[in-house]
Amino acid sequence: MCKETRGLTWLSVSRNHRCEGRQPVPLPPATPARGRNGAGRVPTRKPERNLVHDDNAAAVIPSPAKVAVLGPGGVGGLLAALLSRAGHRVICIASEETANTLRSTGIQVRSGQFGGFTAEVEADTALREPVDLCLVTVKHTALGSALERVPAEHLTDGLALPLLNGIEHVDALRARFGARRVVPAVIRVESTRTSPGVIEHGSPFTEIDLAGSPSRLAPLAALLTAAGTKTRVLPGEDAVLWAKLAFLAPFALLTTRYRLPIGGIRSERREELTALVEETTAVSRACGAPMDAAQVLARYDAFPAGSKSSMQRDAEAGRPLELDAIGGALLRAATQHGVPTPLAQKLVSELTPHAATGV
Repeated sequence: MCKETRGLTWLSVSRNHRCEGRQPVPLPPATPARGRNGAGRVPTRKPERNLVHDDNAAAVIPSPAKVAVLGPGGVGGLLAALLSRAGHRVICIASEETANTLRSTGIQVRSGQFGGFTAEVEADTALREPVDLCLVTVKHTALGSALERVPAEHLTDGLALPLLNGIEHVDALRARFGARRVVPAVIRVESTRTSPGVIEHGSPFTEIDLAGSPSRLAPLAALLTAAGTKTRVLPGEDAVLWAKLAFLAPFALLTTRYRLPIGGIRSERREELTALVEETTAVSRACGAPMDAAQVLARYDAFPAGSKSSMQRDAEAGRPLELDAIGGALLRAATQHGVPTPLAQKLVSELTPHAATGV
């Protein structure tokens, strides 16, 4: 179409007016509900409520809400802790080891914005009951296997809020959960899981943009705002998504390729930074989302010099890179619209041999 590790992370999903540069990520079929005794059943999917017939009808979210968090890493762990502290029931879906840790110690947050606190959460290796909201905060490289942990029938009346890097996964998510269940969004935050259940929140902000009908998404925005985030609803989905990618792609590609924080990129690779921002904003305009290169560059200039992208930190830790979700998506959109992106192509090509291991 036209999250964890430390580093400013912009995460999003998409909806209409997309650049159809590739097929969506293949995901597992909806799995039958399973009880704790392992007995399976094939559910009958209930018809969606009248929200299906009215794009402006408010998405009903009770308070307190029942919230699942698939992938309680730097982003997911922080949001899980904030929502729990706000009084919601939070169920973290993770590996057995992480789930055991969260059940016994909760989530410990160290944050300049929110202070230090510990939040109690429930934890399991799979979602076993319906929820009002499911945050999808895994890495794009792990999305297919992670979604096996969330049976589609448990979101029949709930909302899925995917907060992932990249823009091409959303059609597959909608195919799995239903078009009305997936909410387009991006998040701006710097947050790190230093160990299971321990989150270091480094940025003085936690900002979420939801794309869609303001009247429909007002309850979700209110829930997230009350938990401590700065959340707004914007009607222009393409503008929301490309504001993220036009910033994220140069940040991720350059810091990872040259193993420098943003301060080093600004001082040592300024011409490449400027050229790459010009390429990404040109692609965004071709996809119907006007972006101003000067404004994007101004954001980089305002960043603390030591800031690193999440992809750079993945590379440093030897983890798989979200190269295809970020750089690959940019190149496919550029190809579809005939926009030259020679520098982006060069950087993606140079990083491709390291995509699987990060080294």
